[in-house]
Amino acid sequence: MNRNRHTPNDAIQIRGAREGQLKSVDLDIPRERLVVFTGLSGSGKSTLVETIFRESQRQYLEAVGYQGIRKPNVDRIRFLSSAIRITQSESNRNPRSTVGTKTNIYTDLRMLYEKLGERDCPHCGERISAADCRETTTVIDGEFRVYMDCSRCGQRMDKLTRSHFSANTREGACPDCQGLGSRLSLVPERCIDASRSPQGGAVDYWAQAYQDYQVDLLHKALAHYGVPADRETPVGEYGEAQTALLHWGADSAQVKALFPQIQPPKSVSAGRFEGVLTTLWRRLSEKEGDAKGLNRYFDSVRCASCAGERLNPLSRSVTVAGRRLPELSVMSLEELGQWLAALQGGESDRASGGKPGEDLGSNSGGQSVRIYLEDLRTKISRLERIGLGYLSIDRQMITLSGGESQRIKLAAALDSDLTGMMYLLDEPTIGLHPRDTEGVIAVLQRLRDLGNSVLVIEHDPEVMRAADHIVDLGPGSGRHGGRVVAQGTLAELMRSEASVTGAYLKREQPPLRRLRQGDGASIGIASASLHNLQEVNVRIPTGCLVAVTGVSGSGKSSLIFGVLAAAADPGSAPDRRRGQITGLEAFDRVVTIRQSAITRMKRSNVATYSEAYGEIRKLYGSLEEARARGLSAKSFSFNTPGGRCENCEGLGTVTSSMLFFENIEEICHVCGGRQFSEDVLAVTYLGRSIHETLRLPIEEAATVFERLPKLRRILHLLNEVGLGYLELGQTLTTLSGGEAQRLKLASELLGSKAKRLLYLMDEPTTGLHPADVDHFLKLLHAMVDSGSTVIIVEHNMQVVADADWVVDLGPEGGVRGGQVGFSGTPADLLSSENGATAEHLGRHS
Repeated sequence: MNRNRHTPNDAIQIRGAREGQLKSVDLDIPRERLVVFTGLSGSGKSTLVETIFRESQRQYLEAVGYQGIRKPNVDRIRFLSSAIRITQSESNRNPRSTVGTKTNIYTDLRMLYEKLGERDCPHCGERISAADCRETTTVIDGEFRVYMDCSRCGQRMDKLTRSHFSANTREGACPDCQGLGSRLSLVPERCIDASRSPQGGAVDYWAQAYQDYQVDLLHKALAHYGVPADRETPVGEYGEAQTALLHWGADSAQVKALFPQIQPPKSVSAGRFEGVLTTLWRRLSEKEGDAKGLNRYFDSVRCASCAGERLNPLSRSVTVAGRRLPELSVMSLEELGQWLAALQGGESDRASGGKPGEDLGSNSGGQSVRIYLEDLRTKISRLERIGLGYLSIDRQMITLSGGESQRIKLAAALDSDLTGMMYLLDEPTIGLHPRDTEGVIAVLQRLRDLGNSVLVIEHDPEVMRAADHIVDLGPGSGRHGGRVVAQGTLAELMRSEASVTGAYLKREQPPLRRLRQGDGASIGIASASLHNLQEVNVRIPTGCLVAVTGVSGSGKSSLIFGVLAAAADPGSAPDRRRGQITGLEAFDRVVTIRQSAITRMKRSNVATYSEAYGEIRKLYGSLEEARARGLSAKSFSFNTPGGRCENCEGLGTVTSSMLFFENIEEICHVCGGRQFSEDVLAVTYLGRSIHETLRLPIEEAATVFERLPKLRRILHLLNEVGLGYLELGQTLTTLSGGEAQRLKLASELLGSKAKRLLYLMDEPTTGLHPADVDHFLKLLHAMVDSGSTVIIVEHNMQVVADADWVVDLGPEGGVRGGQVGFSGTPADLLSSENGATAEHLGRHS
């Protein structure tokens, strides 16, 4: 059967889609097929797929009784299925959430240790296995208690159940660190400069008016306790009581111990000073431990009681085939899979010293855990196939990239045998080396073969080749996009005159540019052993565009961000594993831009982050019509009362909780989504209200504000970094990792006056169409030509081919990675034919 031929009932029928920049799109999408949506960045791909998802959700919820849910701006969509959206974002910011808990691999391992765990009998001291002991259950005060009888002496003891092997339960967690494995330690020297007085800037996070306010409070507290200090006295000359007040505050136990006869001040005006260190601890607790702005003041110290293993002494002493559970937690998934295979295959001697040839199926516990072993091997195999075999199960989810997080969710989807569903994914190959793309394609095809419709936004040509159907949107970005310009197979797209994607893929390769030789200096890294790095020694030429490559998990991020960026950060704690770094002194500043480059809040948008909105508010506030209405620049802020709609507090939408379903953003019924009061909306500039201006794409806004120099510069640079298609008012929570990086880059370029800069970037081309990558490369080359050095961790062969220098790590991921396999020019890498990067660079060329 031809997968591209379909009758109306075999297709999702979209008629009149006008959401965002979509221009009344009519489209039939074949059902139960792998369909790729492509096109220039900002051409409308995400908007179209989001429209499909929201309408599917609306139709489903209305079918089960929910009413009044806003319909997307589309005439109709027919023959939809229930939708599952697999996103890049990780909404769970809990530091206890790990790869093991997210995938339930750790749950299965806990069951394994409950059934087969070996421990010392507390009565006779002999080593016993839970599989050989008789189990009994007793009800005491309405609660079940599980016991087991020692197979050697017959004495009863509490059985260790799955709860005892969880760091998130009272039964299993280390009592000293509550199962976190580490404890935060505040380093006073990082926030207090002993050589300065408080008035002279001794406290790092006190600034301007806030500093004056805190200094006054401190001296009131000092006076209250009868230990005044001159305002010019350096804090290094403070006495014990003065230091205790500065550090811990007037209401602290330390100060009360020094002054038992003096009551603390009753009010702030009387000197109730909180204390420099106490304030930091409070701010950290308010952020639930996830406060990047405070990290430079703290060290994460491994828990001395459990040595970072998170479990209590008894739970972490239990073994299966000679291995403790914390030892399995730090293995890569690949290593863990090998250990499980040895265990299940009766090779426990290879697993770690058990009896050779012992078959689990032949002992008393083997049958009881076979189902868990099969589940473990299936889950691990799926994660390995999509290029995540290098991860360990104790890796925190909040430390993963967007691509890693999305692929973990994708692997989890395969645990379901659902059919007739619709899966929607946004660039699932993000963060993958081209070698690993094949595994993701296999997963997508498996979902399709189960009878599901798989809709994928992608720019990767390999995924396009594997697709049953491709929808190409364009022809341009923003207002120049929003139309279906071509559809069909990749071959059909390449024959289409209207397809920008097809035109790019069939173009002739441009001639090689002349490589820079650098400025003669270099950055040296010697004996780096962080994470999986194996005593890495490498020199990176400066004055060049440098690509750091390698398969997923090979150590690229560890080398550039864990070693190099950390060495350049004065607030970073010393770590011998970074080795020795030389050459950084040649730079005026080191700028690190990662996938999580910006803080994402619903109240921040592109205009506010780039500081363009401050200029726009000033402009509107200065208009004659605004002055006549008594409005100022402040009235045009959606973040403060005065001019915004108070029902939605300036957001334009209100959130409706759908309980077990994804929350829905409804347009505010008071302002109609326009964010501001009628009085504010009545003020216009060139015929546009403030809300209409926020809806402008950056590209168009640059033309509108051409006569305003400061705004023109900001908007021109946002265009240069490839963000011209974004709306000024687009919230930061909706940006991809690559878009966030490029926004941060624009902000850095706008604010930097230094000439010799070192930029460290993490896959900044994420989310860019290949044609847009060409444009972005021109900006990177301009940065280098102006005197900077740019080092990029990249998998995109288009960028690697255009670099001056390549450092390739490998040869594999995890424990089999961490070595420099090549360092030189792209041409030399290609001719070396050494490794996966050379192979795929050859295919690109």
